[in-house]
Amino acid sequence: MSAEQPGTMVSSNNIKGIIFDMDNTLFDFVEAKTFACSAVVEYLGMGDAQELFRYFRRGIHGFESIENISDYMKDQGLFSESGFLDCCNIYEKEKVRSVKLYPGVRNTILELRRMNIILGILTDAEMKNAKARLEKVGLYNCFDSLFTFDVTGWKKPSHRTFIYALESMGLQPHETLFVGDSLRRDIAPSKRLGMLAAYAVYGDRNPEKDREPIEEGPDHILNDFSDVLKAIRNGRNEEHRS
Repeated sequence: MSAEQPGTMVSSNNIKGIIFDMDNTLFDFVEAKTFACSAVVEYLGMGDAQELFRYFRRGIHGFESIENISDYMKDQGLFSESGFLDCCNIYEKEKVRSVKLYPGVRNTILELRRMNIILGILTDAEMKNAKARLEKVGLYNCFDSLFTFDVTGWKKPSHRTFIYALESMGLQPHETLFVGDSLRRDIAPSKRLGMLAAYAVYGDRNPEKDREPIEEGPDHILNDFSDVLKAIRNGRNEEHRS
């Protein structure tokens, strides 16, 4: 599967499936991680939660890796094996506990299911983490497919992970809407492949370097998650009027 050729009709009235990013699109994952970092710092009795959070954003071990906690503790002169294990347990437990859906997510997903639209998730998280978060918010069984890094073998913005999801769901790019909070990692690759793209601006908590304008912008700007329904319904209404 490759990018759509010029002239391919791509519009909301053709949509058969929607693929969602997960973190910061369905819920504020930055907030959940911040709460988890605060719990770790409280356990340690010193330090700064925002500083610990910045360790996760350095891009050295990855945004999910607990090695970031190890580095932080060592730099603060607080590392011990037992303390590290305690901090990891506190962090993982608080991170999942703090995950809360954005307003309107549940009702919107349920309505999309009633519209017989195929629903999937494509995330860079690993399956165990994605499943835990989706179970926490009660949405694990609401999607037809869940594609994680350890399933596809690639992370966004690689086209391969998008193609893997499309082919697994039996969807063509021009009949698929991708919804995500990152211009660089979600919108740009999905547009390049010929998909419709909806930018979840309400959830964009990405670093400034990832917010730079892209060559081809999104088809829809979502100020609220429920705006997904407006995009689909407007397209279908246009089809009925034509």
